[in-house]
Amino acid sequence: MGMGRKKDRQDTFWVATQELPRTGGPVFYERVNRILNETGFDRFVEDSCEKFYAPVMGRPSVAPGKYFRMLLVGYFEGIDAERGIAWRCADSLSLREFLGLGLSDAVPDHSTVSRTRRLIDLETHGKVFSWMLRVLGSEGLIDGKTVGVDASTLEANAAMRTIVRRDSGEAYNEYLKGLAKASGIETPTAAELARLDRKRKKKTSNKDWEHPHDPDARITKMKDGRTHLAHKIEHAADMKTGAILAVTVQGADQGDTTTIKDTMIETALQMEMLAADPESKLRDDFLSEVVTDKGYHSNDTMTAFRKLGIRSYISEPDRGRRNWNNKAAEQQAVYANRRRIRGDRGKQLLRQRGLMLERPFAHTLETGAMRRVHLRHRKNILKRILIQYAALNLSLLLRQRFGKGTPRGLQGHRVAQLMALILLWSHYEAVTSGSERSEGGSNTNASRPTPGSLDSGNAPLATGC
Repeated sequence: MGMGRKKDRQDTFWVATQELPRTGGPVFYERVNRILNETGFDRFVEDSCEKFYAPVMGRPSVAPGKYFRMLLVGYFEGIDAERGIAWRCADSLSLREFLGLGLSDAVPDHSTVSRTRRLIDLETHGKVFSWMLRVLGSEGLIDGKTVGVDASTLEANAAMRTIVRRDSGEAYNEYLKGLAKASGIETPTAAELARLDRKRKKKTSNKDWEHPHDPDARITKMKDGRTHLAHKIEHAADMKTGAILAVTVQGADQGDTTTIKDTMIETALQMEMLAADPESKLRDDFLSEVVTDKGYHSNDTMTAFRKLGIRSYISEPDRGRRNWNNKAAEQQAVYANRRRIRGDRGKQLLRQRGLMLERPFAHTLETGAMRRVHLRHRKNILKRILIQYAALNLSLLLRQRFGKGTPRGLQGHRVAQLMALILLWSHYEAVTSGSERSEGGSNTNASRPTPGSLDSGNAPLATGC
């Protein structure tokens, strides 16, 4: 056999668009576009963003519908940076079709997407998130009675080695050199500075240090034990449907009992908006129960929920014997929560936290590639996070209508259908061959039904098509 060699290839001058290869990607994004078009997404975002666009002047702008669709692509494709989103959209025919671009149209580059994000304010991004909630509410995907709250950390786009003193703006290395000179070392080496740094206690405090380019980032210990500059993300989820009702980005150095206040306020505002929508199927007793982990348990949190008439199901940490002198209200609230979490319903709700509260973090931060942000300043990060969670809520609607909520899930669904067909054919062959043996080898080919004539109602296996 002769060796094949690379030959120069000359592209054809004209290519018919219907002859272009198609994969499972276009099917998924066609379904996403179908939902967005049915619900009037483009008209809504164009009306909301009209004030941010000037008349015909300056560089070509990105239509609001294309901009928000590109951020949706970041979630569905698991791309963290805007530069990567622009590259992916430029290389994919299905994503070009999703954005409404032809083969000769240029995909907006990352600088245009970044500038559009900076010009469109945070309130408008929040309106897009609220719009998606109204769509879910009209489809009956928001129950609203029981709300769960949980938090995680986002690694900031800032390095610890570049932090500076809040009072003097002095860099960390320069600060160590000053300490070394004060201790009698005039020209300290790198090893001496490292030794001096190891002996110090409370080396980095958010009260003394900040990042010069991202002052909103806070020094904190991540879940894997590393110390990084980070932001704290906290969301509230519907414990029945899994829809995300609100999301906030706050300081990573703030405790759960502090950040839950802003998250619950944002949740209440979103629920009131849904209650005012005539098409929403929200329950009348919305926001009557809250479920969280033991990090949110405190006397103030318990009494606040009790005053608001919200039944709490919060895991209680082991604090030993408590002293309730002059704390009758706190004692009643804590004991009432303790009775609820020990009941059957309380145990069931606490078991559901992993599915309803932790799983959205896996979708948005891990699979959605937002665990480490490439943006700075809290407002910019929250803009991207809001659309990230709007995409997560959109996937719930896709899953309800089409069975799958992500492009990868749709590919796996096709493989499952193929395997079901193979099993169905194997079962059919086994049945027909057994009937031939029982009849003594008589010829039954004339009366043998074809696979296409099988009655799906009497078939032993379902294909799921």
